[in-house]
Amino acid sequence: MKVLVVGSGGREHALAWKLAQSPLATRVFIAPGNAGTEAEGENVPIAADDVPALVQFARQEEIDLTVVGPEQPLALGIVDAFRAEKLTIFGPTQAAAELESSKVFCKELLRFAAVPTPEFHVFHDPQSALRFLESRKDMPVVVKADGLAAGKGVIVCSNRQEAIEAVRRIGIEKQFGSAGDRLVIEERLDGEEVSVMAITDGRTILPLPPSQDHKRAYEGDQGPNTGGMGAYCPTPVLDEKLLRWVEERILVPTVHAMKHKGRPFTGVLYAGLMITRQGPKVLEFNVRFGDPECQPTLFRMKGDLLPILLEAARGRLDRIEPPDWEPGAAICVVMASEGYPGSYEKGKPIRGLEEAQSLENVKVFHAGTARKDGQIVTAGGRVLGVTARGPSISAAKYEAYRAVKMIRWEGAWCRKDISDRALKYIQE
Repeated sequence: MKVLVVGSGGREHALAWKLAQSPLATRVFIAPGNAGTEAEGENVPIAADDVPALVQFARQEEIDLTVVGPEQPLALGIVDAFRAEKLTIFGPTQAAAELESSKVFCKELLRFAAVPTPEFHVFHDPQSALRFLESRKDMPVVVKADGLAAGKGVIVCSNRQEAIEAVRRIGIEKQFGSAGDRLVIEERLDGEEVSVMAITDGRTILPLPPSQDHKRAYEGDQGPNTGGMGAYCPTPVLDEKLLRWVEERILVPTVHAMKHKGRPFTGVLYAGLMITRQGPKVLEFNVRFGDPECQPTLFRMKGDLLPILLEAARGRLDRIEPPDWEPGAAICVVMASEGYPGSYEKGKPIRGLEEAQSLENVKVFHAGTARKDGQIVTAGGRVLGVTARGPSISAAKYEAYRAVKMIRWEGAWCRKDISDRALKYIQE
């Protein structure tokens, strides 16, 4: 089978790496890919959001399965375009992808499906949002841009003044462009954030082991939100009993509600949860594999990913047995460029990749890299996802940071505390 992976980040490298291991895969293409995906398949110089060119390529190469990594092409309707050409593709339609591309749609669907979520208010202009904040008592809230903002359109606020500033940034200054045309203000919850990803064909749901992302830039969950500075899988915050509850009370009702709304959901349903004293509540839904949650999750997966995604795309996921998982844990530490999540320079030569990659139970997934004059150089804010397995979370962390220390470029940095939040829940 010929497989096409759409995207250029660490998630897409992990997908290409895992799919290339399948005995069913004869060729794996990555569009556009990065310097790391070259080792897993063939890079194709087509942008992830160039839907017509991707359709044409898939037709010409007679691609058997296309797997979409990032949210942008899903929001643009790549699945609809491929299906119109009778091409098999894994991911939700444009209408179903609105579960991620519109915070307003997501929150209103959760209310319709009676899925637990923080109390919220929707605003169609910043002035009404500001009046709302001024009229209510001073309390912590979260201000969200309605549309896609590369994981940065959510601002967690401790008081009214921070919330007013967030509304100004999103709705008046338009720091996230048209994504801020509508706003959601919701209650701020306390607890642990957990990511639960599930593969579904719209009827059958296959939950993956829960993971925990680290969104804030700096240690101790300080600093601005980023696309994710690291993740680990599984997380002890969510045990088997609670995971079944999440499946029954959150995933199943959401899939049913999407079907009821005429937007049947196929692909990865990713629930961003807050584990509160009242139980899990949905903060947001994404409609694709999380990045960087995908990296440690797939690094633990035994067996073949390709038939799982293929049968899900064909609406026959009930034919698939759930995969087995490596015991212990896996951790992904994101190494970033100096200045990220703000402005940063590109083109810095990266050293030590081969040394780190030679370690047992370590895989270095490339996110923002390119090849220039025979060297691998930085080409993004999040540059690498150094991923390691171990018999415990502590062991996996040790291996991951051992590999991190071997990799160098000018301005490289990372958080040093990925997975530390898990330690208060376990005794290893």
